Amino acid sequence: MTAKTLLITGGAGFIGSAVIRHLIADSGHRVVNVDCLTYAGNLESLATVAADPRYTFERVDIRDGAEVARLFRQYRPDGVMHLAAESHVDRSIDGPAEFIQTNVVGTYTLLEAAREYWCGLAAEARAGFRFHHISTDEVYGSLGPSGLFTEATCYRPSSPYSASKAASDHLVRAWHHTYGLPTVTSNCSNNYGPYHFPEKLIPLIILNALEGKPLPVYGDGRQVRDWLYVEDHARALVRVLLAGRPGETYNIGGRSERSNIEVVHRLCELLEELRPDKPAGVAHYRDLVRHVADRPGHDLRYAIDAGKIGRELGWAPQETFETGLRKTVRWYLDNEAWWRRVRDGSYRGERLGLGGTP
Repeated sequence: MTAKTLLITGGAGFIGSAVIRHLIADSGHRVVNVDCLTYAGNLESLATVAADPRYTFERVDIRDGAEVARLFRQYRPDGVMHLAAESHVDRSIDGPAEFIQTNVVGTYTLLEAAREYWCGLAAEARAGFRFHHISTDEVYGSLGPSGLFTEATCYRPSSPYSASKAASDHLVRAWHHTYGLPTVTSNCSNNYGPYHFPEKLIPLIILNALEGKPLPVYGDGRQVRDWLYVEDHARALVRVLLAGRPGETYNIGGRSERSNIEVVHRLCELLEELRPDKPAGVAHYRDLVRHVADRPGHDLRYAIDAGKIGRELGWAPQETFETGLRKTVRWYLDNEAWWRRVRDGSYRGERLGLGGTP
């Protein structure tokens, strides 16, 4: 396959950095990482590829139309993978404005720049261009005890985060149907794995346990999620970009439904095995579990039907939940320097050559 230039927004985030590491390690494609480096953007997650001549970093906010247009003119990308988003539900409840600005206005700005660029391409380049928008299963709302989300499931977002992502999905589809921009959309289930920001459930539980801190669980912990190992997701996203049909949506799931309390208990079991030397005063990691007041509007269950991407694009996850979770715990145990710099905030200043946290 001819090497392509791919513009990846949000490439310093959890999923974006996994995509970039995969592309640089396992393909000949060139990558332009576009990220404004909010709190969740961490260039240290890309240390293994930073010196590669096929990798370029641009610190740009996708809401800045002039700068986004410059990126298209300068790098002439063959495709866009749009991952830049505010994504933490609790933060969206406390401060929804930033989610509207980044997820809705930012997506609109990027779409318009991509459309203008695409319209100016020669016919062959126009036919090969793709705009891949990466979204979430949370746009579908909550499931009961049975059933799966499919690509035809109606949208019922229930948090400011999921509502903002639903809006961005609708914009992407509108730009395809109205203007002909060759877009594809993917909606994924809960990701986990290496380099995950510590406010999310799995890394939070691992790191709190290692430090002897309480392990907070919302409500009774019976909320069910379909868990997807991030490196499996990265492989799926590249497949969708390169082989997905314009105008189509592909759901990506790990086929690994677990309740939050099951996940927490399994993490405790793995830590008992892999890190038996516990903090002072801790007899068993499970003793640290604390049930806390539930999140407002907390969805009960998400579950993805990933049959379409399997049938059409030949993708299936390589990791089971058990193998992926073990790899994840092992990674955090082996990479203490990375997560300690995230937890103390030092990654934010030093990554930019600054004296303090911006």
